[in-house]
Amino acid sequence: MRKNFKITDWLPTTVKEMELRGWKQPDIIIVSGDAYVDHPGFGPAVIGRILEKSGYKVVILPQPNWRDDLRDFKKLGKPRLFFGVTAGCMDSMVNHYTAARRLRRDDAYTPGGTAGFRPDYACIVYSKILKELYPETPVILGGIEASLRRVTHYDYWSDTLKPSILLDSDADLLVYGMGEQPIVELANQLNNDKKINTIINIPQTAFLLPKADLQFDINNWKTIELASHEQCLKDKKIYASNFKIIEEESNKQQANRIIQKIADKILVINPPNPVMTEKQIDASFDLPYTRLPHPKYEKRGVIPAYEMIKFSVNIHRGCFGGCAFCTISAHQGKLISSRSEKSILNELEYIAQMSDFKGYISDLGGPSANMYRMQGNDLSICQLCKRYSCVFPTTCNNLNTNHKPLIDLYKKAAKVDGIKKVFIGSGVRYDLFIGKNRSESVANSYDEYAKQLIVNHVSGRLKVAPEHTLDNVLQIMRKPSFKLFYEFKTKFERISREAGLNQQIIPYFISSHPGCDATDMALLALETKNLGFKPEQVQDFTPTPMTLATEIYYSGYHPYTLKPIFSAKNLVQKKEQNLFFFWYKQENHQLIYNTLKRMNREDLALKLLPQKKHFQNKKISKK
Repeated sequence: MRKNFKITDWLPTTVKEMELRGWKQPDIIIVSGDAYVDHPGFGPAVIGRILEKSGYKVVILPQPNWRDDLRDFKKLGKPRLFFGVTAGCMDSMVNHYTAARRLRRDDAYTPGGTAGFRPDYACIVYSKILKELYPETPVILGGIEASLRRVTHYDYWSDTLKPSILLDSDADLLVYGMGEQPIVELANQLNNDKKINTIINIPQTAFLLPKADLQFDINNWKTIELASHEQCLKDKKIYASNFKIIEEESNKQQANRIIQKIADKILVINPPNPVMTEKQIDASFDLPYTRLPHPKYEKRGVIPAYEMIKFSVNIHRGCFGGCAFCTISAHQGKLISSRSEKSILNELEYIAQMSDFKGYISDLGGPSANMYRMQGNDLSICQLCKRYSCVFPTTCNNLNTNHKPLIDLYKKAAKVDGIKKVFIGSGVRYDLFIGKNRSESVANSYDEYAKQLIVNHVSGRLKVAPEHTLDNVLQIMRKPSFKLFYEFKTKFERISREAGLNQQIIPYFISSHPGCDATDMALLALETKNLGFKPEQVQDFTPTPMTLATEIYYSGYHPYTLKPIFSAKNLVQKKEQNLFFFWYKQENHQLIYNTLKRMNREDLALKLLPQKKHFQNKKISKK
């Protein structure tokens, strides 16, 4: 790594740093709920660098204090063009609270992991402050929190249905998804003296208009109208029906514009940009990042989120899995945008020269580990497709799932000077290469990929995410049958054994997912017990905006069928389900037994719990 970094190698964060560059006023100020890490895995840095490359003077204002006299918001003055506001790399409420709505004690995106450096609903808080201090300066929302709250959405932490975040924040415009292309176009239009309230033609943006002002002939986009916010408040089934439209339009290559009435305004959501080309995504990753946190944090401790990805490389964006509980397709889209080998290998070579690099790449992956370069064989078919997933309920016949490009990349990465080992830390979609017929497996290098992965890229433990064991729950999750996990486990153990490797599979599971009840969790616990697993990587379902599972949880209906679906709603039900993961802990035995007895499933208790006689005469807790 270069040892002669100067403070001017980072985007400025203070007036003094601006002066070192000879700036009197920035063009754009990006306000972020995260600490500033100049790395392609951190959104504010990416947007800042892409704007810088386009010729704009960009300043980062990370984690400003919103509790005092607001001096942090005033110290840089106002930008010439606009304020960009993001809560950071996570929704601020997911960042702050557990699935049980308990306040977290740490924050992975803050030096030292210290909590309390960003507000709840950070986009709204930051935006309102800026509009009060600088009412004439445009405020543009972006990032995960804004993107997933761009339309009427359920907010789990307040247990309310909220309108588009544009309404509550008073912001002028919202950029959703991966924002490099729309933010540059927006900056260019503002730089050409266009007024913010006249900019309504940029793809992948959303804004509010008075009802009378809406024009329907922009860019020849067709328009689909959702049920109004007020209708959604009155009828949960109507609210659920909106989601099918939103999801389909988010994943189509030729999407329509969406509108929704909110009080006396109309929310307008322009269609997304086409998937980024290799040249475009390379341009974003090849910017002059230092790959380091700003020096201002040196005495405050490490930033945990940065430490996790410090020596990892992202090789693609997007995920065509369409899992019900996941926000990736809503933010990045289902179509895969892959970097070139050259761009990836250049980044690996840079990492290999970093002074504290020990030779181990922690991950070479993306939203999913093994979707690199995958797309439709006939792209004209993809142009007409509106499926939410390319692999569920079955793999699309038009999907090219050839793993050979990924195998070649792994081999080339391992040969980079200074790299001892390349591990795969992203979750592997084993359903892409397991359970296929022999001719398909050979044509797409499935067995070769499995061997390459298992022998050369596992750090002793490989993460996979079956999420559940029962088909009735997996269908709602949009995940493949657990039978494929058995097949993959057998293959994994055989290949490891033949290579003389002592390795483990670490499966991920979710409790309290819509469609799952306590009996389903007991059966999951029993099946994993019989497999010899004591689950470690588990989580309780947390409803987050703009996922299928969240819409089911709130409304009680499946948006695609409008049939009722059960969800564990109260914290007692959620705790009961989560305890089944930890059947092997003695302190949980009585609670689990009480739950199963109440459900008249003592037969499962006798199979699952040790010391069977110990429980049979116990009284059931009235809790």
